[in-house]
Amino acid sequence: MKRSKIELLVLLIASSINASAQINASDSVQEHVKGNRLSLGGYGEVAYSRNFYSDNVYRYTRASQYKNDPSHGRFDIPHAVIYLGYDFGKGWTMGSEIEFEHTGSGSSMEIEYEESGEWETETEKGGEVELEQFWLQKRFAKWANIRLGHIVVPVGLNNSHHEPLNFFTIYRPEGENTILPSTWHDTGISFWGRYKDFKYEIQMLAGLDGFQFGRDRWVHDGANSPYEFKVANKYGFAARVDNYTIKGLRIGISGYYGRSMHNTFPHDLEGDNYSQQGEYLGQKTYSKVKGDVIIGSFDWTYQAHHWIFRGQADYGYLKNAAIISTVKYNRTSNNAPYEKSPVGKNAVSIGTEAGYDIFSQIAKLRNDQQKLYLFGRYEYYNSYIPASGQQPYEYTKRNVIAVGINYYPLPQIVIKADYENRMLKSQYNNEPSINIGIAYEGFFL
Repeated sequence: MKRSKIELLVLLIASSINASAQINASDSVQEHVKGNRLSLGGYGEVAYSRNFYSDNVYRYTRASQYKNDPSHGRFDIPHAVIYLGYDFGKGWTMGSEIEFEHTGSGSSMEIEYEESGEWETETEKGGEVELEQFWLQKRFAKWANIRLGHIVVPVGLNNSHHEPLNFFTIYRPEGENTILPSTWHDTGISFWGRYKDFKYEIQMLAGLDGFQFGRDRWVHDGANSPYEFKVANKYGFAARVDNYTIKGLRIGISGYYGRSMHNTFPHDLEGDNYSQQGEYLGQKTYSKVKGDVIIGSFDWTYQAHHWIFRGQADYGYLKNAAIISTVKYNRTSNNAPYEKSPVGKNAVSIGTEAGYDIFSQIAKLRNDQQKLYLFGRYEYYNSYIPASGQQPYEYTKRNVIAVGINYYPLPQIVIKADYENRMLKSQYNNEPSINIGIAYEGFFL
């Protein structure tokens, strides 16, 4: 049966998105708006999980008591995203991404000065609605572009390629999604471009907030702001380079550096260092604590001969981790929007996955652009590697295996199913689950 021109155009766009697992969301918007003044697209995911382990909050501290707890199930819409882009001409473009997470709307914290500085919040439903990207860009040449606004921070495989067609599992790969902000987005300025086989980007951003760091997610929440504005007392710098020299292979390195201490609101959380008589008593106790955050990441994607391989390795370092843990626990009020658990000096995440398209061996299905990947995934991560003198928490060390299928009836739609087992140290209970999901990504205009 012959296809209409519109159908062929849609398939061409969708195929270009699916075939390039190396294009992130902001690039997808930018590259598409070159062909049209207005661009509209997005992606979305629906998931169901049956977890065969306890969901009690004490399942790690009292593991033996919850070993035989019943399984529990969850429906979720992890992400529903709308892309909107516009080409103004003369090299000026706009890109935006509105994201609905878990079908909900977020909330903001406020400090009421007329009520003795009391913290207040209003929440009608869980989840978040976020403007994940909003930027204006000037293109000077293929190798030189400047982007200003709210942008994705491309540190790690997950952040630079976080759309659902770019990973096999139902949910985003667990390790990076735990220890790093995900999707990491912040306000700043970016210089990026492509020269021959290299693509590169350098960013200056608002810094991470050390008081949002914690044991179970390391710096994951550090890019968040519970306010109507983003605190930017300190700044961070991110960079990424990708190489495409070998056909089908993309190799990337990325990193981040910034200071996280004193990047809170109010700016001074130590209290005024004065005597009762008003005499100045000198420097504040923690004024020289910087809380430097250093993150390094290496990742790759190989797609050829009906195989897809992906992998990454991330390592993070937080200076003054023990001091930050003490200050945010002892020097902030109980109702302040800060994480109270200790944060480790280091965190690590290593993961790899491989999938083979078995429909590639069936001519009719191959010609119809249908795909069925059988895949396996392994990862290890630890969100809390303590500094000397900090209490250890062994349950943060986790090995995760997953096996499953990805079926593509069309290039822009995938139906997923997997079995996953999160394996902890012997004194804890493993956490197996079965997950089913469906997702899409494409442009409508």
